[in-house]
Amino acid sequence: MNARLHVGVQGVAVLGPGLPDWASAAACLREASGWQRAATAVPAPELLPATERRRAGTVVKASVAVAEAACAAAGLAPATLATVFSSSTGDPANCHAMCEALATPERVVSPTRFTNSVHNVTAGIWHIATRAMTASTSLGAFDASFAVGLLEAAVQCVHAKAPVLLVACDVPYPEPLHGVRPLPDSFALALVLVPQGGRALTLALAGDAPPTRCADAGLEALRTQIPAARALPLLQALAARAAASMIIEGLPMQALSASVGAAADAPDEP
Repeated sequence: MNARLHVGVQGVAVLGPGLPDWASAAACLREASGWQRAATAVPAPELLPATERRRAGTVVKASVAVAEAACAAAGLAPATLATVFSSSTGDPANCHAMCEALATPERVVSPTRFTNSVHNVTAGIWHIATRAMTASTSLGAFDASFAVGLLEAAVQCVHAKAPVLLVACDVPYPEPLHGVRPLPDSFALALVLVPQGGRALTLALAGDAPPTRCADAGLEALRTQIPAARALPLLQALAARAAASMIIEGLPMQALSASVGAAADAPDEP
């Protein structure tokens, strides 16, 4: 596939270790020496009713928080946007609880646990909370989940000629699953892609090209430790004003080439 996808980035949000919001993160990512690793503090999104806030797992809370922030930054109503939700983990705490229940003699799984076990639970909660009737896609592709989600969102944006909200989020597993799949912290980001305007973004498949590394050792460690953090080189490019190109880790033989236009090309920096 030699085709290139041309979209714009109109809204950005992030939540991760030492990156509490996009405004703070953009400053750190422009000057990586200012970044210090700190545990991710996941807020309880006000968008969710109190009952849902209590029931929601970390992946839902983090995803809703960045989705809401990205829509606000883009100046677009959440209910108007098609969505793509990407995660390699889904809700690992809920998965752990279900495995514990199935390991007991009774093997009784609560209806709430079962309902929240599906991979599109975050998308469902988001669309119910925002009353969005738009199309939604939920996907997972192990360590390539962000690249696959970004590609899917861009394809939909170009095909439908309409904005698309991309949300990528991964959170840690409890033990003993953590020992097999160790993720040190939660990381979530959201991008609002638009068919015209915003910060220019061009995507294409890049075969087996090696992924772009972060120059800062701490950020590079974060990039490799959490699948959603594979987005860090792209976030660094969006935080800077200059044009930049990078390779994002994707599926085997399907790395993703991304080029970001200079900020001066857009009316507002995302």
